[in-house]
Amino acid sequence: MTKYVFVTGGVVSGLGKGITASSLAMLLKARGYKVFMQKFDPYFNIDPGTMNPIQHGEVFVTKDGCETDLDLGHYERFIDEELNYTSNITSGKIYSSVIEKERHGDYLGATVQLVPHITNEIKNKVYEAGITSNADIVITEIGGTVGDIESQAFIETLRQIQYEKGAYETCFVHTTLIPYIYGSNELKTKPTQNSVKDLQNMGIRPNFLVCRTPFSTSDSIKEKLSLFCNVPRENIIDCVDAKNIYEVPLNMHKQGIDELVLKQFNLPVNKINLKDWENLIITMDNLTDEIEIALVGKYVELHDAYLSVAESLRHAGYKYKRKININWINSESLEKDNINLNEVFKNSQGIIVPGGFGNRGIEGKIKAINYARVNNIPFLGICLGMQLSVIEFARNVCNLEDANSTEFNPLCKNPIIDLMSDQKTVINMGGTLRLGNYNCKIKKNTLAYNDYKTDEIKERHRHRYEFNNKYMKLLEQHGMVFSGINEESNLVEIVEIPKHKHFIACQFHPEFKSRPTRCHPLFDSFIHASIKNK
Repeated sequence: MTKYVFVTGGVVSGLGKGITASSLAMLLKARGYKVFMQKFDPYFNIDPGTMNPIQHGEVFVTKDGCETDLDLGHYERFIDEELNYTSNITSGKIYSSVIEKERHGDYLGATVQLVPHITNEIKNKVYEAGITSNADIVITEIGGTVGDIESQAFIETLRQIQYEKGAYETCFVHTTLIPYIYGSNELKTKPTQNSVKDLQNMGIRPNFLVCRTPFSTSDSIKEKLSLFCNVPRENIIDCVDAKNIYEVPLNMHKQGIDELVLKQFNLPVNKINLKDWENLIITMDNLTDEIEIALVGKYVELHDAYLSVAESLRHAGYKYKRKININWINSESLEKDNINLNEVFKNSQGIIVPGGFGNRGIEGKIKAINYARVNNIPFLGICLGMQLSVIEFARNVCNLEDANSTEFNPLCKNPIIDLMSDQKTVINMGGTLRLGNYNCKIKKNTLAYNDYKTDEIKERHRHRYEFNNKYMKLLEQHGMVFSGINEESNLVEIVEIPKHKHFIACQFHPEFKSRPTRCHPLFDSFIHASIKNK
């Protein structure tokens, strides 16, 4: 029977609920249990797909094409499992589903209310995750902070699940802040006491407290929290600020949270294997050599907009024992007439241009791609980065006049990038992109084949526009190789320039499949080439 862990947050947002949930999941998996994860977000967007990356961060995409919160990227990187559509549920999805059922007559004329209809819909999503994943343990993170109006329906649902399933089938982990007051040099427990009281007033008694703190709390602090929060002292876990998020699971394991959770569930405490993770931390703690990679993007004001890309670069750095310093470059800044690109990229051993939407900063990205190509600097383009790579090549190598994408100029003379025929009648923006896993056939004797060591791959997509195949022959004649093709739809997936030191670009998002202990092949070869370029 599936067990359920619920992770809530109190006092302030941004405490690391996602990292806490991911760390616990990784530890339980390392003890031999099948673990699945999901996130409930209280906002009313159906999904984050139409949200501004500068406000919300990146949109992570699952293998089945669900646009999700960036926390799912943490989940996948920590537990090395591919998640699906049941893993990210928003209030928008819940209410939309209930209203649709009401219009369809599924409630047989009943008055539709928060309880039981909304709470039942949330409950169904929790149980569905357990059934479809066939997991031993499902870990569910509740977005927001206890006390928020938006998340009250979720908290009420958890109370009902706790009642229905009982104490040995459910476990509640409450993440909270223990602030340090510098004037009196004290750690303060009162905000946590009040947060737990709010949770208890809603009918939930947490089994564990995970306390975000600048340093380990004393026995007296833990005893005080235990007394006032009704939580056993040994179940109060310090989450001390770490140099790197990948240290958190080991820190939590030292305090025994994985063993305590299994005892809560009356499950065997199997022997744990953390060798790969421990080796990872040793590597990270002993990085001495460094290289700089220029990341040219439209949303660099918020680094979380490129979270998976940044993590993937670091993963490849771990393999080669290199610390990756990212030179965050706003592509709009490169559009200035007096910009000195030699100065901008003088310390960068490689250049990466990731995805994005809209025409802002596009010409700056094209300048960066041109600089990488002309100066033989290792280059990796992702999604929009690939599209702009072929546009730059068409303009500056093939000398095609007004080569562009119809996304930026619908009337351009040479639409190198254009809408797929089935996208031209799309009205809604959300959930209508080419999303999730698609096949790619790789040509032998290419850089892509050398990277992947196979001629068939699956990668995740998130885009609407495609390369216009009528220009393929011309670009090939001038030296561009189309090394990856989706044969089902005859769509270009990977391009490269063999005469270049390392120039490759892909239509998909390889960053979604990179792991800290197993970097993605394209990031692997890009960082390797960049190291040799130093």
